[in-house]
Amino acid sequence: MEAKSFSVWDYVVFSALFVISCGIGIFFAIKERKKATSREFLVGGRQMSFGPVALSLTASFMSAVTVLGTPSEVYRFGASFILFFISYTFVIIFTSELFLPVFYRSGITSTYEYLQLRFNKVVRYAATVIYIVQTILYTGVVVYAPALALNQVTGFDLWGSVFATGIVCTFYCTLGGLKAVVWTDAFQMIVMIVGFLTVLIQGSAHNGGLQNVLEQASNGSRLHIV
Repeated sequence: MEAKSFSVWDYVVFSALFVISCGIGIFFAIKERKKATSREFLVGGRQMSFGPVALSLTASFMSAVTVLGTPSEVYRFGASFILFFISYTFVIIFTSELFLPVFYRSGITSTYEYLQLRFNKVVRYAATVIYIVQTILYTGVVVYAPALALNQVTGFDLWGSVFATGIVCTFYCTLGGLKAVVWTDAFQMIVMIVGFLTVLIQGSAHNGGLQNVLEQASNGSRLHIV
């Protein structure tokens, strides 16, 4: 099998993503240095606009597992994955109308604070420990997946990719706080959207148009929900 490698422009784009992500963290660290409070760091002063926050939340729910795994899921089992979209719609509405107003009025920075206010410290600590364990396991998967894909496509060292990704993410998160996280997520979400559209347009062009692609997908039972 022929070894794959990045071209010069691939390296330029790839490096730019890392540099811009780190740059956003540095920018907010310098900009907000005079307002260096825990409230500003953790919740961005509660003054973030809905656009970047919406993009950030969307990016947070679109890990490498989603981006790399969903096409394979649809290819093998059809479009039943869209049922997640239906359930997510109800969950989002339910959460935004029931839970978020309570959290916002309470002035808390996490759901675990609410658990302590509503119940006691034992419940808060138990939920915190469970979430930490879940996050450690989940983060390992979502960092390993893109590193493995990068290794297969470019020949980059697997653990070097894992390490570099972790360092960059930790850097801009700890340096710039929530504002850096939100704006970096928004930037990365825009990059993902551009990438998705590029793949869609290029793939359709190489296969005789979007209608032909849909016909082939339908013939292969990949548009079937059930």
